[in-house]
Amino acid sequence: MADTTQSDQRPTEQPSADQPDVDHLTPDGVDPLEDAVRPLRDDVRFLGALLGDTVREQAGQRIFDLVETARRTAFAVRRSEADRDEVAALFTDVPAAEVIPVIRAFSLFALLANVAEDLHQERRRRIHTAAGSPPPDGDLEATWARLAETEPAADKLETVRSTARVVPVLTAHPTETRRRSVFDITRRVLDLMRRRDALRTGPQDRVTEAELAEVETDIRRQVLTLWQTAIIRSQRPRIEDEVLGGLQYHEATLMDVIPPLNAEIAERLGCGDRPVVRPGSWIGGDRDGNPYVTGDVVRFATEQAAALLHQHYAHQLRMLERELSLSRRVVDVPTELRDLADSLGEEEGELAAARKDVPFRRAVSVVRRRLAARETTSSSSPGSAPGAAHGDNRDHDDDKAYTSPAQMLADLEVIDATLGECGAEMLRTPRLRDLRWAVRTFGFHLQALDMRQNSESHEEVLTELFAMAGVSEDYAALDEDARVELLLRELSHDRPLLGPRAELSELAEKELGVMRAAAAAVDLLGADVVPHYIVSMCGSVSDLLEPAVLLREVGLFSGDPDEPRSSVRLIPLLETIDDLAAGPGILDAALAIPQFRALIRAQGDVLEVMLGYSDSNKDGGYLAANWALYQAERDLVEAADRAGVHLRYFHGRGGAVGRGGGNSYEAILAQPPGAVQGALRITEQGEVISAKYSEPRRARRNLEALVAATLEASLLDVEGLGDRAEEAYGVMAELATLGREAYASLVHEDPGFIEYFTTSTPVAEIGELNIGSRPSSRKQTSSVEDLRAIPWVLSWSQSRVMLPGWFGVGTALRTWIHERGEDAADERLATLRRLYDDWPFLRSTLSNMAQVMAKADMGLAGRYAELVPDAEVGRRIHGVIADEFELTREMLLAITRQETLLDDNPALARSVRNRFPYLEPLNVLQVELLRRYRAGDEDPAVRTGIQLTMNGLATALRNSG
Repeated sequence: MADTTQSDQRPTEQPSADQPDVDHLTPDGVDPLEDAVRPLRDDVRFLGALLGDTVREQAGQRIFDLVETARRTAFAVRRSEADRDEVAALFTDVPAAEVIPVIRAFSLFALLANVAEDLHQERRRRIHTAAGSPPPDGDLEATWARLAETEPAADKLETVRSTARVVPVLTAHPTETRRRSVFDITRRVLDLMRRRDALRTGPQDRVTEAELAEVETDIRRQVLTLWQTAIIRSQRPRIEDEVLGGLQYHEATLMDVIPPLNAEIAERLGCGDRPVVRPGSWIGGDRDGNPYVTGDVVRFATEQAAALLHQHYAHQLRMLERELSLSRRVVDVPTELRDLADSLGEEEGELAAARKDVPFRRAVSVVRRRLAARETTSSSSPGSAPGAAHGDNRDHDDDKAYTSPAQMLADLEVIDATLGECGAEMLRTPRLRDLRWAVRTFGFHLQALDMRQNSESHEEVLTELFAMAGVSEDYAALDEDARVELLLRELSHDRPLLGPRAELSELAEKELGVMRAAAAAVDLLGADVVPHYIVSMCGSVSDLLEPAVLLREVGLFSGDPDEPRSSVRLIPLLETIDDLAAGPGILDAALAIPQFRALIRAQGDVLEVMLGYSDSNKDGGYLAANWALYQAERDLVEAADRAGVHLRYFHGRGGAVGRGGGNSYEAILAQPPGAVQGALRITEQGEVISAKYSEPRRARRNLEALVAATLEASLLDVEGLGDRAEEAYGVMAELATLGREAYASLVHEDPGFIEYFTTSTPVAEIGELNIGSRPSSRKQTSSVEDLRAIPWVLSWSQSRVMLPGWFGVGTALRTWIHERGEDAADERLATLRRLYDDWPFLRSTLSNMAQVMAKADMGLAGRYAELVPDAEVGRRIHGVIADEFELTREMLLAITRQETLLDDNPALARSVRNRFPYLEPLNVLQVELLRRYRAGDEDPAVRTGIQLTMNGLATALRNSG
């Protein structure tokens, strides 16, 4: 290793491995936004310098020179001063072990660049606010102002007050494999960079050089720690690892951010004590295509969440106990508070004698002791109380233990009310207020764990159970009407199909094991812990009803012809374009069944439908999928209205645009009228979770954006089409058909496409190299239809094609504009321009497409095409893709009247311009390592290098899968 004596000094001024070039911004070296972006550039320079110094010190001058040469050459490529082959030539004969530190250097720069960009967003927001500018879109203050100005109809406002609910649902993702240590270090770097920024921009007469140097030295230490920490896990993550990974965001931000946000919403919206924002999760409950989800995993997920929440409550109560030192010698304590303080009997000892004078402390102690008495499972000791490992396992008073969150909340309400009576109004906030709202929001379970399974599995299990019980010899052979009749008959009573000793197949035992674990969690933590059951591949009424029979077997469904009851909602997931089209018919048929309608009535007349963005896109392409979703939402709203039920949508959006990603605020406002009736659930996954929720301020902003958009879409006319709606719908229907045909001509009809996709992208390696706990395919086939959406989109992102986010759109737009001849072309182009200006749906669709196209690189994609064994197939299909890319860009710019793809998104344009040259070596190295791996190179460093490039690219792109 190199001498590290500089580790406590300022970064050297010489160019480092990750310092951005100064002259890459414009030909004359001057950034037109210099004043606005200078702090960002300075931060990137500073962090890059620290990383460069660390690379030299830790990996040696030779590796540093290799990194630096690759960096300079990559920038020269971007300036068209060098050929891409020059970057590739740097690594052709370099041993894999020496390539690893190069990959780590560029990957860690991406991580640090994210920190700099996040800090810059905070800085710009702070300046914006200080200047007295109006709050930006997505800020709740802007929403409150809009609502006050427009004065929504009283009936709509009252409906929203009673139904408002916004639920971000965290899901696992194969590229989010960073270890908790890396997560923590990154947060520390951001905190220190904030401190550095404050010192550099504050009054200079109050800041010493020593103070600034100390902070910068602390940042250097964190960068060194980051370099010496493994970025990703060395083994395939288990679902348990993913569960803990998801919970770290609750610990880092959500448990602290959501309660005060709910308090503000309740006060401004007037929705009483109803928490609007509630967290959800799929991690540990989603077994669709994941054979590793078992009853034990469900128990682990629910118990770990409950244990983490218990620790949070216990800590807040200990802090509150210290704060509420009010003495009865000074204040007149109401009887209700004294009764609570004395409710567990007299404490003993000298401490008890001293505490008699501080009844509020004693009352909080009662709450803490009753909470500690709850028997649940801690992360360190299964079967023990969660506080046992944290010093709360004394004086449990089991007979006084809380059995429901309502009991704990009632005691906290007593403390809160009596503080007001004692003239200590200010002491009710923020801790006690936030704790009360936490209990309302999180209960004892923290997050709602969704169950998900595909309809084929339900059919297979029920076929076995019905045959064993003598109900039906072959359920799978029945037609739809016979299936529905049988299911309704079974759901009219509570008699289980099987006895407890029935010998079942492995699949049936596993499915019922998951259900039993869910039922046990409900018994322990309340109905809100497992409130949803999602049926993927739901194509019929029988598909929707089948899980109810399984829920009945474990006591989560109570059968009665007139009053069926279940705390678990049955949610159809409409995924493919054909399923989306069939969805309204399924709802009509289901809601026409008295038993099903009665079940929905018992669940508050709320019916939830999940919309799948990923499979519809994989099925029909970007344009067709977006329109199919919009059209399905309109038709489903009408179906729900006909039955008199309240419809709630669950949007299965991934991080990438090809999986429904993009700006959430704009996407929600782009929904059709009536689709966002005060409530919204939405999936968040992968790098998007880290980007949105790893830090409190960002978490607050992103949650506010979800709430703001939900309220505005529910209460305001955001579609903006008026009497031109039918014309707009007709245009989009034609464009969607043309886009689907163009997409299908390549993905579903070209005989060389499967070979091209499986060999030009790292899709096979995603499954082989321990990337995520879930298999890449639902079945062991090479069919695109059977491939899971995440590896489908992730593979195209890694190879920088981004195909799911744009392919076929250019052909559709050009064909539609010109299909009536050149004389009508100008008029048709003008029509599309008007729709783009006036219609949030089309504007959001094209804006998201522009963002994903800006992250594509057809030159780099061409290097991946060289991996295709059949060179002619590789060249031909890459040519088709590259030509369609250029056509799509041309048509997009014509409609938007922009000069570049990102004219409307300067922040992303700046990010792309500044950081993408650093991605060039990662892509080039990934291609080189894939070539070696596929040639049979068994060096473990080759496998590790591929994993690291995947993680580094995902980190840099931030919404790749």
